[in-house]
Amino acid sequence: MSMPSLRKLEFDLEVNKTTLHNWKRNRPKLFEFIMESYKNREILKKHLELLMEQKEIIEKEIDITKNRIV
Repeated sequence: MSMPSLRKLEFDLEVNKTTLHNWKRNRPKLFEFIMESYKNREILKKHLELLMEQKEIIEKEIDITKNRIV
């Protein structure tokens, strides 16, 4: 996953670019934690999308099975 844009970070964290640059330079662990959080967020989002797809497939299979039985 690529690093989120500064605009996205500004909006999500409600800080300005200067603050972000200062964190990157003066508080690298905090900045790294924020970046890792965004990576985890993307992974969770993809996982959730896959689960939703699986749910739809299972619902279709249930409908097909119900129709065969009736």
